[in-house]
Amino acid sequence: MTTKVSSKGRIMLPAMIRKQDGIKPGQRFEVERISRGEYRLARQQPVRNEGLTDWLLACPEKGYFVRIGSESTDEV
Repeated sequence: MTTKVSSKGRIMLPAMIRKQDGIKPGQRFEVERISRGEYRLARQQPVRNEGLTDWLLACPEKGYFVRIGSESTDEV
């Protein structure tokens, strides 16, 4: 499979590869230069809880999360 570098220096991954590996827009990759003309592209693992704040702020309505009562563990 081949691809090319855009005028902005971007390299597009072919659709077949993106689909096979479940690559979504915004995912980050690390590029390592191995030697002249040889490179390695590796998908970075997402930061734990990345996007959690956005997800919480997108709750459907105020009061969506309610406090639940629980017994104290101080006496245990």
